[in-house]
Amino acid sequence: MVTIGDELDKAVQGTFTRPIPKTAGAQMRYLVRQHQRSTRRVADLLGISQRTVERYVKNQIRKPRPDLADRLEREVRVRWQPQIRAQAKQAAATTGGIMIDIQARFGYTAAPGSTDDARVRHLTLALPPQHAARLFQAQEAGLTDDQLRQIAAEALGEVYFRDNGRRAHGLEVELTDLIDLEFEL
Repeated sequence: MVTIGDELDKAVQGTFTRPIPKTAGAQMRYLVRQHQRSTRRVADLLGISQRTVERYVKNQIRKPRPDLADRLEREVRVRWQPQIRAQAKQAAATTGGIMIDIQARFGYTAAPGSTDDARVRHLTLALPPQHAARLFQAQEAGLTDDQLRQIAAEALGEVYFRDNGRRAHGLEVELTDLIDLEFEL
């Protein structure tokens, strides 16, 4: 299932200047450095024993179980290049905006006499910086995906459907079924 928060994270990760560590040992050493050299904190974070973390750090274990490999890579991605991540978000929120490629079912609440049937649309458009800033602020505030979806629907309604106030006054857009979504900074 496609979520707005995950897709925003992918867009920011696309701005990384270096790839994340590939091996389990390198990923584990990175996490240990990020947690002030505490193997206990990393063990608690990943749900494994402290001794197992120490063995990965020393390359005594090289191949993690698939579920541990996924958790390990996810935790490294979340912490990788925080300054680059912050710069990309700042640039999108102040000058560049964000590109959105979305295929979804849009529902409408419109003036009487017009159609309000929901329909699937595929849109690719640039959202201005204020909408990008609002999405990133909401994500950082920990809003749910439904709330992020509502913010994205409001942004699409403003930019595409109402054309920044030039048409369709009073049209409210609702994003119901999200089929595909991709952001690009």
